[in-house]
Formats: sequence, structure tokens, C-alpha cells
Amino acid sequence: MRLMTDQLTKSQELIARRKAAVPNGVGMFNYATAKNASGATIIDEDGRELIDFAGGIGVVNAGHCPPPVVKAIQEQAAKFLHVSFNVASYEPYIALCEKLNTLLPHGGPTKTLLVCTGAEAVENAIKIARQATKRQGVLCFTDAFHGRTMMAMTLTSKVGYKPDCGPFAPEVYRTQFPNFYRYSAGRSEAEFVKAELHRLEELSHNTVAPENLAAIIIETVQGEGGFNVVPAAYLKGLRAFCDKHGILLILDEIQSGFGRTGAWSAYEQFGVVPDISTWAKSLGSGMPIAAVMGKAEIMDKAGPSSIGGTYIGNPVSCAAALATLKYMEEIDINAKGKHVGDVIRERFEKMKAKQERIGDVRGLGAMMAIEFVKNGDPLQPDAETCNALMNACAKRDLVVINAGTEKNIIRVLSPLVISDELLKKGLDIMEEELDKICA
Repeated sequence: MRLMTDQLTKSQELIARRKAAVPNGVGMFNYATAKNASGATIIDEDGRELIDFAGGIGVVNAGHCPPPVVKAIQEQAAKFLHVSFNVASYEPYIALCEKLNTLLPHGGPTKTLLVCTGAEAVENAIKIARQATKRQGVLCFTDAFHGRTMMAMTLTSKVGYKPDCGPFAPEVYRTQFPNFYRYSAGRSEAEFVKAELHRLEELSHNTVAPENLAAIIIETVQGEGGFNVVPAAYLKGLRAFCDKHGILLILDEIQSGFGRTGAWSAYEQFGVVPDISTWAKSLGSGMPIAAVMGKAEIMDKAGPSSIGGTYIGNPVSCAAALATLKYMEEIDINAKGKHVGDVIRERFEKMKAKQERIGDVRGLGAMMAIEFVKNGDPLQPDAETCNALMNACAKRDLVVINAGTEKNIIRVLSPLVISDELLKKGLDIMEEELDKICA
């Protein structure tokens, strides 16, 4: 046994230890390891340099270990690590809320609750909406992903993420996400949106009465669902539907926020303002922090101690988030998101033109994806090609991850600080390996 262990690489040995010590239910998208990381690269346990097109699942928009963020973490850690904001108020928490309220106002006075994870943000957003409206129902969408805690998992669409985990939270209803590529059936976008909004009206007669709905929650650009972008006209129609029936609109910007789509939020590019929104991922450059933001009068409807928790807005995470936002402003993260997105889209369109297995190229800003299908049919997902490409890229030190309910979509979430040289090198690898697979 010792001889066999000696023959393993350090990365293989680490993965073997993982399999022995960590439950199988913890996702492992590929066999990459990490010993150090900087900018848009990861150094694995064997010293190999990996190009990072996953970005910690959209967490490091500002890059791995931005020096100002690392410094802020070190300085705050030397002061205090935890007192609990419920017990003793501290400046980093309040300063971060003030910064977010200024950066992402919700149509007037805005307030923010800080928590640790995106799922926790979603859980609290639903609680706030229910208390504010005195209603229980929540409407969500197919292909949605909102987390793995009980309410968040109920809202999450993919059944593969929740085997034998029921019973789930009650009073949750689901309707079809307006996926234009998959369901347009030759119609124009205007015709498609009209039909989907009609579906919403029908739902109010045959599924749940609007007066029983506290909130509708939707990702402006679906993350795990495959980077499906909501049509602008649909989001505006959804906003009007909520206004008509006194329903709160919750926008989940956890994966699409902080420069990823070329703006601080995806929703601001649609001219729609939510009542409540949820944030996490790149807010803290990897430190566990998330936020629930909303119109002040709505946020204040939550009863005393009904939201929050022991670790809400950890001071070190708050310091990291403040430094991250300042750094993002200094380097103009939104401009970088637009540029990276343009480069990726141009290359993906080129790949699509020569490979019929690519059914669609889509996204917003640098939140870009390619979907693989069979026979050019949106309803025939091609997970085999997608998986083969992901594995082939891994062998050439390019970390990419898939998405979609059928795992037939490759998404790019590279750090937005990636150099053009490294970005194009990664895209070259993708194109070359796909050519081999399709040949």
C-alpha cells in the first residue's frame, strides 16, 4: 500500500485523502487541487499552473487574493475576529451596509442585512417578504438555483440536488423560466414574451391566487441553470404583475453581481428595480459574506430577532468586502466585465459557426456559456460532448465547469482581472479540444 501511495502525484494523494475523509455528497466538479492562487491562475499541489475559468464558481471577480483585500483581512484579524453584531455593533458591518445601499439603491431609502452565504440570504429574503406582506406563497422558476438549505433547496429546481431530502417547504410554486432558446419554437422574442406573460396570468387562475403570494423570486441570469438570460420585456412584465397584485419581486443576483455582467447588478441593465435582492459570491473575494438588500420600509417589516444569526456579517468578512468593492471601483470592474464578455462571446460565436453540436451561445457581460445539443434541437441536450470537453480541458490545465439541469452547458466564470493573453490561451484550449472531440 505504501508503494502505491508513493507512486501517486501530490494532487492524486490529496484527492484520495478527500475521498476517505469527506462525504461523497459534497460536489467535486473535477480533480483539480489548489495550493496557491493569484489573479486568474491556480497552482496545484504538484506545482502546475492552472488557468481558472471557474473563479471559485463566480466568487473571485476581482481575482484570487487581491493585495488590498488580503491586507484588509490581516488588519481586521489583528483587531477582533468575532463579537457577534447582535451583541456589539461594529463599524465594518455598518460601513458595508452604507456602501451597498449607495451602490445599489432600491428606488429610494435602502437597507441591508449581512449574512454568511447566498442560501442564507435567500432564506432571510423569503422571511422578510412573508412578514412584510402577511402572505405565505412564493413563486419560483424551472432551472432555478437558490441554494441547498431547506427553503432555498425547495426553490431550487434541479431534483438531482435534493434526492430523498423532502418533505420540502410548503407554499412554494413553480412556473417555467422564459428560456427563449429552448422554448421559442420559431416565434419572435416579442411573441414569446407575450405568451409567457399570459402563462403567468393563467397561473393566477389554476395554480395559486396572487393575493396569496408574498414574493416571486427569479435570477436575472440563471447561474446553475445555464446562464439563461431573462428577456427584458418579461422582467418588466413580471415587475408590473407584482405591482398589480401587491407581490414583492426578489431578484437573486448572487452569481450575476459585482461586475460579472458588466455592471454592479444585472437588473439595472433591464430598467427594473426589485423590492428585495440577494447577493454573495464576489462580494467578499472568497470570504464568506452575503447580503439581503431591500426597500427600507419592506426590510423594516421583519420582527425583532426574526432575521440574522450568530455569524451575520463577520467583521473580517466585512473588511474583505469593503476592500473588494473599493478595489473593484479603482480597476473599473464593470468595464473589465464587458471586455472579457466581448472576447468570450466572439470566440464562442466562432466555435458555434463550425460546430453544429453548439446549439446556443448566450449570456450577459462576462457571464457567458455555450450549450451543446444533438441534431440542432434545444430539447435534445448533449451532456456527453460537454463532459468530454470539460475533461479534455482539465488535462491541459484549464479549469472549466458545467451548468444546466442536464449538465450540457459549459459556463465561463473566470476572474475579470484575467489578462487578454491568458483569456485567449484558455479559449484556444477550449476550441482546439472541441475540434478534436467533434472530429
